[in-house]
Amino acid sequence: MIIVALLLATQVAVQDPRLERLDPETRSSVIAIVDSAREMGLPSEPLVQRALEGATKGAAAPRIVAAVRRLAADLGTVRTVLGARASTPELEAAVAALRAGASVPVLASLRDARRGPLTMTLSVLADLVASGVPPDSAAAVVLALAPNARDVDLVEFRRAVERDIALGAPPAAAAAVRVNAGARPGTAASRP
Repeated sequence: MIIVALLLATQVAVQDPRLERLDPETRSSVIAIVDSAREMGLPSEPLVQRALEGATKGAAAPRIVAAVRRLAADLGTVRTVLGARASTPELEAAVAALRAGASVPVLASLRDARRGPLTMTLSVLADLVASGVPPDSAAAVVLALAPNARDVDLVEFRRAVERDIALGAPPAAAAAVRVNAGARPGTAASRP
């Protein structure tokens, strides 16, 4: 009975023909991780995409499996922080922010500070860190903007910081100057 259940579970997961690109052992390991993630209510598509990305780049099998396993763990972590209602894009953005250096408490604070989808807020946080803004500074400015800024305001804020950095401003200073400018009445970041 257990063997039949395992075979059926494997057949369901193998129905994704994209995973046929993986060697049998790697495919089996990835399918087990994907199935486990599904059972926990996590999205499977990001995991499949990570495995396919590794295959496309010619990564070794153990590296592909480790990357998929790490992503599944990170998705589980951010799901716990953001809650069961978090969308797949929100979860993916939260993983990017986490990997960029945002802490779990920062993610929780953003969840509490922002009404509506968190995708753009988390993406801007990750992008700021990728632009060189220290994670703590990036978290502070995004937390300051999150309660009232619209998604379009967050994107413009990120672009302005990136422009300032490209012109030679130190990343942390660029973010601080822009958030202070956005806090003045009548600016885009201060609109509800």
